[in-house]
Amino acid sequence: MTSRIRHVTIDCSDAYGLAGFWSRVLDLPVHEDDRPGDEEVLIEGAGLLFVTVPDAKTVKNRVHVDLQPQDRGRDEEVERLLGLGATLVEDRRRADGTGWAVLADPEGNEFCVERSAAERGD
Repeated sequence: MTSRIRHVTIDCSDAYGLAGFWSRVLDLPVHEDDRPGDEEVLIEGAGLLFVTVPDAKTVKNRVHVDLQPQDRGRDEEVERLLGLGATLVEDRRRADGTGWAVLADPEGNEFCVERSAAERGD
């Protein structure tokens, strides 16, 4: 027997609000049963479960997601995500076009934006 990952759970202060941000990032809906004020909110297509907890985020994430744009370049995606409410934490992009950008969601959870497959030559 083996196990599989059912969800990646993200603790936050407002599950529905943060799920809304990630819903716009990923262009995937929150679960149809989830509503504002719910303590657990799921983006089923991504396997992301947001859970309201009383604790504030205080240190760097031990686990984070890496995003790869599908229909635009890395830099365009970074600008789109900043427009959705993300913040730039660290810019690891290099002059030769390689590298990535470290961003944070509205509650401070870090994530990275890598180059698209086209930019990587994949």
